[in-house]
Amino acid sequence: MNIEQSLQQDISKAFNEVFQANLSPGEISLQPTRKEFEGSHTFVCFPYARLSKKNPEETGRTVGEYLKQHSEIVADFNVVKGFLNIVLSDSTWVSVFNSILNAENYGTFPANGKEVMIEYSSPNTNKPLHLGHLRNNFLGWSVAEILKANGNKVHKVQIINDRGIHICKSMVAWLKYGNGETPETADKKGDKLVGDYYVKFDQEYKKQIAGLTAKGMVQEQAEKEAPIMKEAQEMLLKWEQKEPETYALWQKMNGWVYTGFDVTYHQMGVDFDKLYYESETYLLGKDEVLKGVERGIFFKKEDGSVWVDLTAEGLDQKLLLRADGTSVYMTQDIGTAILRFRDFPEIAKQIYTVGNEQEYHFKVLFIILDKLGYEWAKECYHLSYGMVDLPTGRMKSREGTVVDADDLMQEMIDTAREHTEELGKIEGFTVEQAADLYETLGVGALKYFLLKVDPKKRMLFDPNESIQFQGNTGPFIQYTHARISAILRKAGQLGISSANEEIAGFDSLHPIEKNVIYLLNDYTGKVKEAGTNYSPDIIAQYVYDLAKEYNRFYQEVSIFNEEDQQALKFRIAFSKVVAETINKAMGLLGISVPERM
Repeated sequence: MNIEQSLQQDISKAFNEVFQANLSPGEISLQPTRKEFEGSHTFVCFPYARLSKKNPEETGRTVGEYLKQHSEIVADFNVVKGFLNIVLSDSTWVSVFNSILNAENYGTFPANGKEVMIEYSSPNTNKPLHLGHLRNNFLGWSVAEILKANGNKVHKVQIINDRGIHICKSMVAWLKYGNGETPETADKKGDKLVGDYYVKFDQEYKKQIAGLTAKGMVQEQAEKEAPIMKEAQEMLLKWEQKEPETYALWQKMNGWVYTGFDVTYHQMGVDFDKLYYESETYLLGKDEVLKGVERGIFFKKEDGSVWVDLTAEGLDQKLLLRADGTSVYMTQDIGTAILRFRDFPEIAKQIYTVGNEQEYHFKVLFIILDKLGYEWAKECYHLSYGMVDLPTGRMKSREGTVVDADDLMQEMIDTAREHTEELGKIEGFTVEQAADLYETLGVGALKYFLLKVDPKKRMLFDPNESIQFQGNTGPFIQYTHARISAILRKAGQLGISSANEEIAGFDSLHPIEKNVIYLLNDYTGKVKEAGTNYSPDIIAQYVYDLAKEYNRFYQEVSIFNEEDQQALKFRIAFSKVVAETINKAMGLLGISVPERM
């Protein structure tokens, strides 16, 4: 049952019959009624006074009287300064609930025939994943699931930045200072081990710069002449020439990193349909750039470097190939984009989940692809998000002060254990069940906190706040689901069915029940809105509102003391639908909800 459409049709009839004014249902806008007034839907009369030839308040009263007399779904109304607040009948809300109860795959739209690709994670293989990667992965994965729920076929991909000077820095440091160390001998995840050598390179590089400047060399020259940096640059050239020893070392160290990444991704709960590697796409990018030079799209400078001039677009000149012929990030991104559209020619949109510090980069990338003649360049979109800060400040990977993703997830799991044990919520759990619950709560708290904020906003992550069982947190919503699951188990023990059977012979609702049904009815709209805006925070706010309102119901309405059997049956079915909707919404965020706590 579509309440909005029914109200729009009835209001249209009111204007046609009472005011003899032609107003189509599609021209009528409704909004949610403010909480301090009775009603669920509000018709703002000001824009329509020209048709009624009455002031907004009189228009509202006249339309309200018409609806009360002629509409099958309206029970009452009130007008506040030209705002017509519409009160629906209890039987209407029960009908709405029944339609949700019996809907197949409620909240999921049918296939629309569109294919979408979304890129997220896209790490460098010189260091482990960190807090910024957590927001990136959770955001990209969640948007992918939301787009699926909207009927799209979605391809989840990442580009692994497995080549370049940053990789060579770790390789040089390992050769010079590693003494053959491996993840096994160090008893350390491979990505962390390689990251240690990236930090080691930076430490030694700074020492060498300091030594050169102490001898009178200017800072800028010292940065270029530092022996360890020259070694890294020489190694990059050897790698591009596929010198066997260099290539074998690169494969070995990257292999360590991939094994480490897989462990982290598993705990994050994210996955990918296809992996792309910069080492495999940059050559295609180079070819495209050189073809662009031949076609006059790009130009060479005297030193042999290749550039694109974007001054006509209000930007500047952008380097595409260095003087020594090596590639830059832009080169490989050109190749990757082209390869993806070759692999998946039916995709209607390609979405890049990358931090907002790269907004200029993607603006340039899309313009370059358009200049190269690729029509689909107009369908590329940068899903930009803000940086995540901690109370301790910004992270710097070269200095080894990054907030490691594995460490943060473990810290959240440990904190969940402490909070849960303090509150005594694990009575009757085995050791394994308790461990699963701690991970569900800890990782869920982390995901929810990072996803509840508008992606565009820079945010401060507070681990302690995120794990609380009260307020706008993941554990609060998870606990609400566990509470409802306990109600359903008790109903089963009492022989009260929670099967999806239409509720009949009951149409006397508590006001809070109407509020909850209103929210349930709004779920598909929120899924659509979140998909249109690529915004999981819309789903996060929705599921929090639903959990909060259900908890109000739980506090104010007795379920098992209800003597009316139809009312009791309704409240059990009502609770079941709320739990199912919480489960679906949290699932779109990648968060599990426990049955017991």
